[in-house]
Amino acid sequence: MLEIGSGLGHFSEQFAGRLDYLAVSDNDPYCVGELRNRYADDGDVEVLDLELPAEIDIRQKVDTVVMMNVLEHIKDDVQALRDLASVTAPGGRIVIWVPGYMQLYGDFDRKVGHVTRYTPTTLGKSVRDAGLVPEVLKPINFLGGIAWWAAVRRGGAGYPDPRLVKIYDRTVIPTTRAIERLVRPPFGQTVFCVARVPQS
Repeated sequence: MLEIGSGLGHFSEQFAGRLDYLAVSDNDPYCVGELRNRYADDGDVEVLDLELPAEIDIRQKVDTVVMMNVLEHIKDDVQALRDLASVTAPGGRIVIWVPGYMQLYGDFDRKVGHVTRYTPTTLGKSVRDAGLVPEVLKPINFLGGIAWWAAVRRGGAGYPDPRLVKIYDRTVIPTTRAIERLVRPPFGQTVFCVARVPQS
């Protein structure tokens, strides 16, 4: 597995020791240093200093790429996806989370360097233009989208209030998951995609 935008390694650590090969990456020098310290004694983990789009120098091809909240920072998202596909084995998957819907774009997005927010249609186009096949492509976190719109767009908050985020995580997310198991939402705070690398 290759994770793009690993930060300090909190997500990747659940896979370390369970995979025969794990590559983690970031383009922030501090994060790259922390990842190298974290995995210094683990020969099954490779740390990459990587800013997409770029040719990816990796020890071996992977069957899964995970990128959470990364693609929206990249102007040439299609080339970035092509670069990831080039190091993914045929039939492998690229799993993508991105912030959803330009109606939710605000000061927070600008401050953190978001080039765009996606819809299933726009993300699907980038995925297909990169030569990938979208297998799953849907909005998720419908209630979160409404809360984000109210707090950040209508309420004018530059950043989500951390106290409200904690309350939201404890109360609204379980409700949202239950609803979205039964009903496919037409809108969401996030767009989720699983894209397959063609066999040939």
